[in-house]
Amino acid sequence: MAQIRIGISGWTYPPWRGDFYPQGLPHKQELRYAAERLTSIEINGTFYSLQRPSSFATWRAQTPDDFVFSMKGGRFITHMKRLTDPELTLANYFAAGPLALGPKFGPVLWQLPPNMAYDRARLETFFAALPRSTVAAARLAEGHDERLKHGALTVAEFDAPIRHALEVRHDSFKNPEFLSVLRQHDIAMVVADTAGKWPQIEEVTSDFVYVRLHGSEQLYASGYTDEGLDEWASKIREWTGGTRDAFVYFDNDMKGYAPFDAMRLIQRLTPASG
Repeated sequence: MAQIRIGISGWTYPPWRGDFYPQGLPHKQELRYAAERLTSIEINGTFYSLQRPSSFATWRAQTPDDFVFSMKGGRFITHMKRLTDPELTLANYFAAGPLALGPKFGPVLWQLPPNMAYDRARLETFFAALPRSTVAAARLAEGHDERLKHGALTVAEFDAPIRHALEVRHDSFKNPEFLSVLRQHDIAMVVADTAGKWPQIEEVTSDFVYVRLHGSEQLYASGYTDEGLDEWASKIREWTGGTRDAFVYFDNDMKGYAPFDAMRLIQRLTPASG
C-alpha cells in the first residue's frame, strides 16, 4: 500500500528546545521525541560530512519500527565534485553507515547548488553510477578509501530497493528534456517550495514523490497557513493517486515552524481526517 510520510529536515535545533521539545528534555532524546510525532525525518548531517556506522545504528534504535529516514547526499559529491567521477565518492558515502538503518533506509536526496546548470551528460553519468538496491550499495561501498576514519559498513542485511530524488536550483532545468532524463533513470523530481527563490518544478518522474517545503513567504523562516497546508495536501493526494509513496519534509526551521507544520499536514493526510 502506498504511504505518505511527513516530517522534518534534521532534528537538532537548539531554538526548538522549550518550544517543540519540552523544557528539560535531554538532547539525546530529541530524535525519539520527534519520531513519535512524525512519520519520517530527513537526515541532513549526511550532507555536511561523512557520518559513522554507529550513528546510523543509534538513530535506527531510537525510532519506531515503522519509521523511515531519508538521507541528504553529500555536498562533497554535489557541490565540490559537482557529480563528476562519482564512483569513489559514492563508495565512501554508502560505506559511512547508511546500511545500518536496515529497513528504515529510505530515499536519498541529491541537492544541486544554485550555480550548477543543466548538463545532460553529467547527470546521466551520475545517475548510472547510483546504486539501486542495498546489496548494490554494499558492493559499491567495498571500494571506499581511507577517508572513513570511524569505520565502514559494507554489508546489507537484505536486498531492498534504493530510491533517489534530485533537487535543482538553476532555471536551466526547467525544460522537457531534463524531465525526460529523470523518467528514463527513475529519479524523482523534488518539488521544492523556496518562496520563489529557486525553481518549483511540479512534475512526477518516478514511482514516488519527494517534496521539500522551505517556507511559504520567507526561505527557511516562515510557516504555512491552514489554507497553504490544505493546498499542499491536495497536491500530494493528486500526485500520489493512492499508488505512489510520498516523502514530504518541512525545512522552515529557523523559527521552529517545521515540526508543527509537519504535524498539521499529517492530520490532513491521514485517513481518519477524511
